[in-house]
Amino acid sequence: MPFKNKVPLVHLALLAIIYLAFISLGLPDGVLGVAWTAMQRDMNQPLAAVGLLTITLTISSGLSTVVSSQVLSRLGTGPVVMISGFLTGLALLGFAYSPSFGWLLLLCVPLGLGAGAVDAGLNHFVAAHYSSRHMNWLHGCWGIGATLGPLIMVAALAAHGWQSGYQTLAFLQLSLAVVLLLSLSLWQRENAKPPAEVHSAAQQARLKPVSITATWLAPLGFLLYVAAEAGTGLWAASILVNSRGTSPATAGTWVALFFGAITAGRFGVGLVANRLGNRRLIRLGILIAVAGAVVFAIPALPAPLSLLGLVVMGLGCAPIYPSMMHETARRFTANLTAKVIGRQVGLSYLGSAGVPAACGLLAAYAGLPMVMPALILVLLGLLLVTERLNRLT
Repeated sequence: MPFKNKVPLVHLALLAIIYLAFISLGLPDGVLGVAWTAMQRDMNQPLAAVGLLTITLTISSGLSTVVSSQVLSRLGTGPVVMISGFLTGLALLGFAYSPSFGWLLLLCVPLGLGAGAVDAGLNHFVAAHYSSRHMNWLHGCWGIGATLGPLIMVAALAAHGWQSGYQTLAFLQLSLAVVLLLSLSLWQRENAKPPAEVHSAAQQARLKPVSITATWLAPLGFLLYVAAEAGTGLWAASILVNSRGTSPATAGTWVALFFGAITAGRFGVGLVANRLGNRRLIRLGILIAVAGAVVFAIPALPAPLSLLGLVVMGLGCAPIYPSMMHETARRFTANLTAKVIGRQVGLSYLGSAGVPAACGLLAAYAGLPMVMPALILVLLGLLLVTERLNRLT
């Protein structure tokens, strides 16, 4: 009886640590864009030099996810997340004291490697051990971090400078790494094996034989989703300012509401995720996102209705990524899940960098109003990919 009373506490403690780890994963995202105008002035760099930093981060994160399944199987999720926490914390501390742009470029490598390992490791662990509700809340926690990080940097820029902002972020990351170090035993005691309903013998017998096509269609879906989300986040403000005469402050507020809708939507979806199921949530989310994107893409509509479309798109986007990630452990056998999730996270980074950049070329040659129709086609492509994947798995 005493042992049974302790189990829920272990479960809740580990879940809280996982949520904190995903908040910390989101903290650096968006910070570079906020700090760069001050950083490039101090380091005498052109504005476009930030592209080299983001490319290095993306490549490093992608490489980390490619080898994540092998590293996780050898070390375990807890140690990998802990080591990655120290790696990203020290890299952010290095940002604060970098004397030149070259050092920033070099530090992007450990920062990207650490972020990619945490992303792949925690997604695999939660997909295999927890319900769809927790997967949605996990990614809602990422949104909390992605919102807090820029706010911390804005406060630092107003008070002491961008170096102070990176010092604060480094302190938070390293503090979490210490917590992870002290809690390594929890990862071994709780959920050492997946629960009975995940990868059970009965379920494995019901799985269709896995085709090579399915193991790549699932990652392709992540590339398409992240491309649509990141492309909208990057270009919505420019569309509003340059094509529709919106003030920069108003445009920035609505883009923040787009990401806020994604974050709030994930916490809300978590309440009903177990009842609706992943596949239904993915399909419904894509259709709502397409509807909102279509409304936002029509320039002739009244401004309030058009802007509401952007928020509706964010609400539609909310369940797609976490539900696709959680469904991976149910689509594939246990020995394939870690490998496929590594591919999914890796192609997510590719989608976040490649397609928004391609949208920039499209805007330059065909005009900004063509960006949203292109992203609508990306979402429709995602719908086709997920429906095909449903038939194969």
